[in-house]
Amino acid sequence: MKIVGVTACTAGIAHTYIVAEKIQTAAKEAGHECKIETQGTIGVQNKLTDQEIKDADVVVLAHDIQVGGMERFKDKHVVDIPISIAMKSPKSLIATIQKKLNLK
Repeated sequence: MKIVGVTACTAGIAHTYIVAEKIQTAAKEAGHECKIETQGTIGVQNKLTDQEIKDADVVVLAHDIQVGGMERFKDKHVVDIPISIAMKSPKSLIATIQKKLNLK
């Protein structure tokens, strides 16, 4: 499964980057490809390309503030969750996405 996503927290500092890393690690450990864009206080980093979004099976939005560029994800499977869920149980998040979308 190819996963892309965006993380953004209210302060735009620690949780934005910690959650991006947790999601990517959990996805890779489960055998999936994953790239997460961060939208923090220093701006957008690891920006998703149009091709990466097009090729993705699912988009994970883990955020507590508005995410910029939402129109990019039109017509994609989108999982929109509070950042705390991805922080607490990223492995469960990936497993649930895989099960619900019936993707491998």
